[in-house]
Amino acid sequence: MDGWIWPDHDYAWLAFFVLGVLGAAAAVSTGRAFARSWSPQWQIVPAMIALAAAVQWLHFALFRRICFRCTINLVTIVILLAAAFLGYQSMRARQMSTQYSWRSKNLG
Repeated sequence: MDGWIWPDHDYAWLAFFVLGVLGAAAAVSTGRAFARSWSPQWQIVPAMIALAAAVQWLHFALFRRICFRCTINLVTIVILLAAAFLGYQSMRARQMSTQYSWRSKNLG
């Protein structure tokens, strides 16, 4: 019987951790790339849905886990969206502080 987030077998923690960390790192990089190109935030959502599908396919291909279960997909999408928006906001803050450094000097 499968668990709620990961299957019940010996490599479950490894699969969840490795693919989760790799997926989150890819999401952060994607968010930073969208911010670097000055793209709007809404464009991150379709990219993360595609990335979540790729992560779920890797879970299936490597560990024979059931692919495309609704609860697992939603958890994956939420985690990847959070990581991507974090990467987007950190890059956008860096861009703004670099480009408008004169503004912070005049405020104080």
